[in-house]
Amino acid sequence: MPRTPDEFAVHIMMAGGHREEVRFPTIQEFQKWYSGELMPKANDSTFISVPIKNIQGEYMVVRPSSVMAIRVEPVFAGSIDRF
Repeated sequence: MPRTPDEFAVHIMMAGGHREEVRFPTIQEFQKWYSGELMPKANDSTFISVPIKNIQGEYMVVRPSSVMAIRVEPVFAGSIDRF
């Protein structure tokens, strides 16, 4: 039986070598943000908001034209060390 990820870590690689990681609770949440916010403005240089749901009081904005790559990684509770 396949395991279900607890969340998805999305690694955003930007021009200039900067990298950020944000987490989405489901792949559908990521796909909704990706297809609704990022892709329609892919060549735009105005800021769009990146949802950071697990860090209260913090937010991130990026220029879609500076996003070079995105890696989506499923995270399983059993595979992360919890201190």
